[in-house]
Amino acid sequence: MAAITHPLHTHTLTYKTITPLSNRFTPSPKLTISASYTSNKYLHGKKLTVAVIGGGPAGSSAAEALASGGVETYLFERDPTGAKPCGGAIPLCMLDEFCIPPELVDRKVTHMKIISPSNLTVDFGKTLKSHEYISMLRREVLDSYLRSRAESKGAIVIKSLVTKLDVPTSPNKPYIIQYTANNKIKYLPVDVVVGADGANSRVAKSIHAGDYACAIAFQERIKLPDHKMKYYENLAEMYVGNDVSPDFYAWVFPKCDHVAVGTGTVSSKSKIKQYQQGIRKRVLPKIAGGKVIKVEAHPIPEHPRPVRVRGRVALVGDAAGYVTKCSGEGIYFAAKSGRMCGEAIVKASEGGDRMIGESDLKREYLKQWDSKYITTFRFLDLLQHVFYGSNAAREALVELCGDEYVQRMTFESYLYKKLAHGNTCQDFKMVSNTIGSLIRCKLVGKEMESFDPNILAKFVS
Repeated sequence: MAAITHPLHTHTLTYKTITPLSNRFTPSPKLTISASYTSNKYLHGKKLTVAVIGGGPAGSSAAEALASGGVETYLFERDPTGAKPCGGAIPLCMLDEFCIPPELVDRKVTHMKIISPSNLTVDFGKTLKSHEYISMLRREVLDSYLRSRAESKGAIVIKSLVTKLDVPTSPNKPYIIQYTANNKIKYLPVDVVVGADGANSRVAKSIHAGDYACAIAFQERIKLPDHKMKYYENLAEMYVGNDVSPDFYAWVFPKCDHVAVGTGTVSSKSKIKQYQQGIRKRVLPKIAGGKVIKVEAHPIPEHPRPVRVRGRVALVGDAAGYVTKCSGEGIYFAAKSGRMCGEAIVKASEGGDRMIGESDLKREYLKQWDSKYITTFRFLDLLQHVFYGSNAAREALVELCGDEYVQRMTFESYLYKKLAHGNTCQDFKMVSNTIGSLIRCKLVGKEMESFDPNILAKFVS
């Protein structure tokens, strides 16, 4: 194909693109961009156009909110059949909040075990109530459902790889989405971009959003003989220790007809296969005779990016860094951030009738997100630093998890995604027990110095 002039330059450009619903740009073999994009002005006879890059839970939830709110929405997904390797656990509140059909849930886990480096095992599900459970599902099933729902609300789903985002040099110019379809380069001009394209986000790189540390998750899906699958029918296991991860944990989570066995690490990514062998060794008697049906690996962000909004571009989900430390949870926060961002754009644009700017995105999306969740992220960052740094600390963690009050406060926060309101006396006892566990396990040095009991007490009180 002949060379193509940069879309934002003042030269004539040959376009191969789809036509936006509003027909803002008339299709033509030769087209020069000259549309006005004055911030905060009403778009008479037009609708705000938004491109959502990435069709996982974050992107699909954003697209659904945008399309439902009257915004012209394009959802790009390069591989609709793919799936991010993760445990696939979602909290109870997500089923209701995001109207997830029960038939999408593979397993309802009511029993959880946490196994220490010395194989001390704690039943972590003792305080679950009769109606409570942790939903286990496959990402390919969830992602496909959420994309289809966004499409049913009016979002245009484009199954294509976005190769480049051209950022305008003037606030009155559009962003240009460059993508490939049928081995041809195509372009789409839009007013706003939502980056939901994962830890290696091209959108984030395009707006110089800064770097962050990434873990790598490695997972094998293993189909077990029926009698061994019965053991994991409603049981999930979490393993900690230097043999399975130097700074995270390993897992065995049940799916529809198999188990997901995996691990993750930030500090020693080159040794991920060694740690995977470690978890396989720890669970060998339980998975012997099983057949590996799929192997997956994927980067997982470790903290929010330095920049999550710039210009008329907002990052959500993994692209923004919304994965919690300690638990590695990201599905709920991905979907929630996508929905919040989509709703923020709808609100700021008055249903797609008004141009928005960076200040709108920061006020309606970023400020609201940080006020709701930033404390949770910081708290879990602290816990990971304290409890995942050594085998001694991991022994203390497992010992602490045997306390039923700790379990109940954990479930209240995890299942319902809100700060748990505890009992003052019990909170004081929990903090004392935490310090006692650390001392008994001979945890000294930087980890002990970094542990602030006041933050723990404040979080659960």
